[in-house]
Amino acid sequence: MNDRNPIIFVMGVSGSGKSTIGLLLAEKLRINFFDGDDFHPKENVKKMAEGIPLDDNDRQGWLERLNLLALENSEKGAIIACSALKTKYRSILQKGLKKKLYFVYLKGSFDEIMARLKQRQNHFMPPELLQSQFDTLEVPDDAITVSIMLTPDEITEEVIAQLNNKKAPL
Repeated sequence: MNDRNPIIFVMGVSGSGKSTIGLLLAEKLRINFFDGDDFHPKENVKKMAEGIPLDDNDRQGWLERLNLLALENSEKGAIIACSALKTKYRSILQKGLKKKLYFVYLKGSFDEIMARLKQRQNHFMPPELLQSQFDTLEVPDDAITVSIMLTPDEITEEVIAQLNNKKAPL
């Protein structure tokens, strides 16, 4: 990998494993992990818990806060779990970052992820909102893409291998 302390956004729909993989990557790369869900304003969490999908206006401030978090950690590096579903959201996340930034897209089918969501407990995001996330998703063509059907350790190793092969900033 060209950057010792990269900024990496682990992205994908709810239930794709962003937090799990983000934590494993942070441990392997020895940099801090931040879960984007922890930075949602209370209004967003309440809306999602009620089964109402977020719109672009709901996400704007949250994405700007995550961008600020990335900027604040640009020297140390950071792994940030964030859905980053649209191209314009990813543009907000990388605004002003001078160092190399990576997006890691955890790819899975609707059925694969729905099965995971149905097993998940104590999360504000209900499975009923998964379709709205897939409807919003603009699959990145410039991200490190890894199937969620691998084990978490295999996903982490694949991401690190692909990071080591990256030569140009995203």
